[in-house]
Amino acid sequence: MNHVRDKEWLLKNLNQNKVRIADCRFSLAEPKKGKQDYLNDHVPGAVFFDLEHDLSGSVGNHGGRHPLPAVDELDVKLEKAGISNDTIVIAYDNGEGSYAARFWWLLQYLGHQQVYVLDGGYKSWREGNHPVTGDIPTFEKANFQVKLRSELLADVEEVKEAVEKQTKILIDSREEKRYLGLEEPIDKKAGHIPGAINKPWMNGLRDNKYLPVVEQKHRFSDIDPDSQIIVYCGSGVTAVPNFLTLKEAGFEKVKLYVGSFSDWISYEENKIE
Repeated sequence: MNHVRDKEWLLKNLNQNKVRIADCRFSLAEPKKGKQDYLNDHVPGAVFFDLEHDLSGSVGNHGGRHPLPAVDELDVKLEKAGISNDTIVIAYDNGEGSYAARFWWLLQYLGHQQVYVLDGGYKSWREGNHPVTGDIPTFEKANFQVKLRSELLADVEEVKEAVEKQTKILIDSREEKRYLGLEEPIDKKAGHIPGAINKPWMNGLRDNKYLPVVEQKHRFSDIDPDSQIIVYCGSGVTAVPNFLTLKEAGFEKVKLYVGSFSDWISYEENKIE
C-alpha cells in the first residue's frame, strides 16, 4: 500500500534521523486518555498530537465538531516536532486507524508527501513486543513550508452543489444505522446528506489493519473510478480511512468534507434524508 506501513517497517526505521513518529491516540469518550496513555508509554521518539488540541480548531456555530485547525498553528507544532518537508512521517493511534489517518490527511493537505499510517497502530506494536518508552523526545526546530492542496478539501458550498446537481458522489462513512437515521448518539439530527451512499469506514479494516488493495477495490467496485467523490462522516475524522482507502484503490478525484454531517446540520436550510 502507498500510504500504510507495517510495524516491521517502523522497527527497521526507528532510529533513522529523517523519520518522525506521531502518536495520535485519542478517545472520544475520554478526551484526556490519549495524552495520558502517551505519557505512560509510547514508541521511542514519538511526539504526541491531540485530536482536539492539535488536529482540530475551535468549535463554532459552523464547521462541525472537529473543524480544521489553524494552518499556521499546526505548522508551528510540526516544526517544533522536527518535521520539515523532507521528513518521513508515520502516525499511529491505538489501532482504530481514524485518528492517525486524520493526521495523515492534514499533512497531505499541507503539502507533505512522505507521510504514512502505522497498520495496526500501537496495539499491534505492543503485541509484537517492540520497544516502548516514557521518555518525551525533543528535536531541533525544523522548517516546514506549507503548500496547501485545496483539491483535497470540500466545503459546505461544494457539497450543496453536489446535492443539487448530482455531479459528484457523496460517501457517508458512518455505520449504517446512523446513515439511515435509525440511531444518532452524537449529533442533534439523524439521517444523512441527500443522495449520499453509505460505505462504513470500518469495513476497510480487519483486526485493526487495512484490507489489501484488491479488497479495497472490491469495496468500491460499484463506483466509477473517474468519479468525483466527496467523503464525510460525523465530524471529519472517521471519513479519512475511506479517503485513504479510495486513494489506495486508485480513485484520484477524492475530497474530504471536513465539517461533515455535524457541519451540514448546523445550517437550518440544509435538507436531510
